[in-house]
Amino acid sequence: MREKLVIGGYLAAAVAANITVQYFGPPAMPVIAFLMIGLDLTSRDYLHEAWQGKNLGLKMLVLIGGGSLLTYLVNRDATRVAWASFLAFASAGAADAMIYALLHAKARRLKVNGSNMVSALADSVVFPAVAFGLLAPKVIALQYLAKVGGGWAWSMVLDNTLWKENS
Repeated sequence: MREKLVIGGYLAAAVAANITVQYFGPPAMPVIAFLMIGLDLTSRDYLHEAWQGKNLGLKMLVLIGGGSLLTYLVNRDATRVAWASFLAFASAGAADAMIYALLHAKARRLKVNGSNMVSALADSVVFPAVAFGLLAPKVIALQYLAKVGGGWAWSMVLDNTLWKENS
């Protein structure tokens, strides 16, 4: 049940982030990054644990693709944003999985936030470059800080709710 809740939250946050950035453009990205992308980065770590050894890579790819496809179905004008989201989340997901696996013996908060620090960087470079043709250091830095901060905040929430029940 918790797994389905996390999947639903992930998809809702991804689609809401994509539609919001499509509507408001780059100025909205730091707020979206903190509230929605921080949740997505952190919930992937919960799913990483739940799906470990159970087609993790394929399930993550389907999840990421599902968020982009839902974005497209909700607003076809958001095609470029949906594509950027897919590429950014796929690259961030690959980076996240590698770092999370390297930190497998560490405390959960260290694994989550350590992997988020790397995946947030990948996402912060790829998304604005593909969605808007932006490779502006200030945009990347603001997004990165917002995603890491949002990921940390969401890790506290999830650690005290979903993960606490799994321990």
